[in-house]
Amino acid sequence: MLINAVVLLILLSALNDPVQYRYHLTSSELGTDIDVMDDANICIATAISLLMILICGMATYGAYKQHAAWIIPFFCYQMFDFALNTLVAISVVVYPNTVQDYLQQLPGTFPYKEDIMSTNNMCLVFAVLLFIGCILSFKAYLIGCVWNCYRYVSGRGTTEVLVYVTTNDTTVLLPPYEEAIAIPPKDPPPQYMEA
Repeated sequence: MLINAVVLLILLSALNDPVQYRYHLTSSELGTDIDVMDDANICIATAISLLMILICGMATYGAYKQHAAWIIPFFCYQMFDFALNTLVAISVVVYPNTVQDYLQQLPGTFPYKEDIMSTNNMCLVFAVLLFIGCILSFKAYLIGCVWNCYRYVSGRGTTEVLVYVTTNDTTVLLPPYEEAIAIPPKDPPPQYMEA
C-alpha cells in the first residue's frame, strides 16, 4: 500500500509537470519517435495505483475488523499477479531469445548493457529464471499468509472446539467454555510435611 502511494505521488507530480517527467525515446533508440509516458498512460497508471491502494486498504480493514469478505479482492489480486509472473517465467523457458531481444531494446545509456549482452544466452536465461523463481517463491509465501489470515478470520466465529498444539507430536483438545466452567474442581493435594 505504501509503495502504491509513493507511485501515486510520482504519477500525480508527473501529471502536474509533464515536461519534467516525460520520457521521450528518439528514433535512434527505437527506430521511431515514441512518447513512453504520455498523459493517457499516466492517467491509466494513476487509476491502477488508486485501485491497488483501495484493494490493499480493504484487506487491511478486513483483517483488522475480522471481516473475511474484505480480504478476498486482495487475495484474488495476488493470485492474478502470481499467474502473470508464472507466465513470464514460462515464456522465458519457451523463448529464451527474448532475454537478448529485451536487452537490445534498452537505451544505450543503460549501465553495463554491453557487458550483460556479451554474456552467454543460457547464463542470462538461468539468471532470469533464478530471479523470477525467487520472486515467485516469495509471492507464494505471501499468498499463503493471506489465505491463512482469511481462513482464520472466516473460521473465528464458527469453531466450537479450540485446538492447542503443544509440540509437533501432541495436540490437546480444549473443551468449549461452558463445559470447562461446569467441570467440578479437583480435591486439593495433600499437605506437604517437613522432613
